[in-house]
Amino acid sequence: MKSPIIWVAAWVLGYAALQAACADLPLTRSQALAQQSSADAKQRRIAVDRLGQVGLMSDARVLLKALHDRDEVTRELAEASIWRVWSRSGDAKVDELFERGMREMNVGALESALETFTSIITIRPDFAEGWNKRATLYFLTGDLAKSLKDCDEVLRRNPSHFGALAGYGQIYIQLEQPERALDYFQRALSINPNMHGVAQSIEVLKQFVGRRRDRVI
Repeated sequence: MKSPIIWVAAWVLGYAALQAACADLPLTRSQALAQQSSADAKQRRIAVDRLGQVGLMSDARVLLKALHDRDEVTRELAEASIWRVWSRSGDAKVDELFERGMREMNVGALESALETFTSIITIRPDFAEGWNKRATLYFLTGDLAKSLKDCDEVLRRNPSHFGALAGYGQIYIQLEQPERALDYFQRALSINPNMHGVAQSIEVLKQFVGRRRDRVI
């Protein structure tokens, strides 16, 4: 029989090894949700990044709060994770189509991508990101009316979709309606204050709208 001292030493070493092994394991969804409110910025970064991998659509509300985190890296990771969560439909067939549509968009095959995202919408009309990607495609092909309609569908399903709100802004700039563009850009920035391009557009539009009002007066 081992002496008590040897047994305790072996137990301590074994426990330390188990802790080290567990530390290397990725966080579970529940652990990530709990850790995202940690006082340690590094822990919050790990948590929000992990939620991008395993989070559910309902976890987006937690990630949306993280867009206002005091740590810049956490905010950037939260935004990337939101897009990843939003892009998962929960249906393997739809997710496969979504990946195909994204590849088509990335290589400029816009007509093919339109067909793919229309198929996604037909199969899963409740999947907001399918509508959002098609709205983007309609914008890129110059069909602003259809893009606006699809943006409407996005917000019906996901009122916090800062991408669609910014999309409205871009459309209304094209339609030469700066006041409406300004309103939508401001709504987008209130949800996601890290959209630097949107923030710059807001400043330009404020000046433009102000000068136009002065001319009217």
